Amino acid sequence: MHEALGVDDVMLRQAERLARAGYLALMPDLFTQGGVRRCLVPTMRASRSGHGRAYQDIEAARTFLTESPDCTGAVGIIGFCMGGAFALMSAGNGSFDAASANYGMLPAQLDQVLAGACPVVASYGGRDRMLKGAAAELDSALERLGVVHDVKEYPQAGHAFLNDAEVGPRPLRPLLRVTGMGPHPEAAADAWRRIETFFGTHLKQPTTSG
Repeated sequence: MHEALGVDDVMLRQAERLARAGYLALMPDLFTQGGVRRCLVPTMRASRSGHGRAYQDIEAARTFLTESPDCTGAVGIIGFCMGGAFALMSAGNGSFDAASANYGMLPAQLDQVLAGACPVVASYGGRDRMLKGAAAELDSALERLGVVHDVKEYPQAGHAFLNDAEVGPRPLRPLLRVTGMGPHPEAAADAWRRIETFFGTHLKQPTTSG
């Protein structure tokens, strides 16, 4: 599930990384009904409300994967930024076998959304001012709910630290760097190691769920 800026080369490389790790990887474009300008606000709202066209796209993607002859029957969801919020919202709906949320905004009704959720691996940046304290809050909620999880905050990383290149309008990139937003290779390497280990545990065995 892509960031708020949409499907770009950085996001496509994230999908390619999963494919190289041996997974069927599919990234639905949540902005097909009008592009970023028309779709961003309603899609962001959907990421918090649990309702909207985006969830139809997510379910269509999941169904497409499960119908592939190469699918084991286990399906995970991974999201970045806005996509991370969708991953958390989708973790508790019974459709997925594992979820990875990377600097995703937390649901307003955290316990209600995550009750009975699939295993969750999540990564946040300590310098991410938009999500201050989110990692600790999510970790506590998952522990309280008895959900298998691995949540980690990287003190020196900011928002979008898993990206391998800067994104956004070029004139704004210096400002984004000042806020700590952007790639942090050391944190990204560790986060990917955790994600791949977690997915390897929860997705590489056939399942009857979903």
